[in-house]
Amino acid sequence: MSQLKVGAKAPKFSLPDQTGKPVSLSSFKGKNLLIYFYPKADTPGCTKQSCSVRDSLASLRGQGIEVVGISPDKPEDQEKFDKKFTLGFPLLGDEDHAIAEAYGVWGQKSMYGKTYMGIIRSAFLVDETGKLAHAWYKVSPDDTVPNVLKALGVA
Repeated sequence: MSQLKVGAKAPKFSLPDQTGKPVSLSSFKGKNLLIYFYPKADTPGCTKQSCSVRDSLASLRGQGIEVVGISPDKPEDQEKFDKKFTLGFPLLGDEDHAIAEAYGVWGQKSMYGKTYMGIIRSAFLVDETGKLAHAWYKVSPDDTVPNVLKALGVA
């Protein structure tokens, strides 16, 4: 897993959102974008992280930041997750984890003594030119929004 460096061009993506509509990085050209990767919709840590983003959405948008969440879930699972928690922002399905690999967040994990490949919870702030302004690898579900606000100097 090769981590991206601040200042690098953000890897392009075009993935289906929870309604099946394709969403691409180029859709956000000229805007700042928070991209956060989470392992699985509707699990405790991912719910905590996504609800934190939801609860801060107005503040983030007030700072000129749009948001997308990405996981390997199917769009229909993302849709259930969105509806259950009224998230209100695009949740993208990276089923083949190609975008996760491009961002360096697909890697070896372990749980209960077993190792497997999966999403390393991470977040990225992409600036209006499409470059990485900040990258947070192995982020805690509680720290995604505070990290962004701190980076913006508003926390």
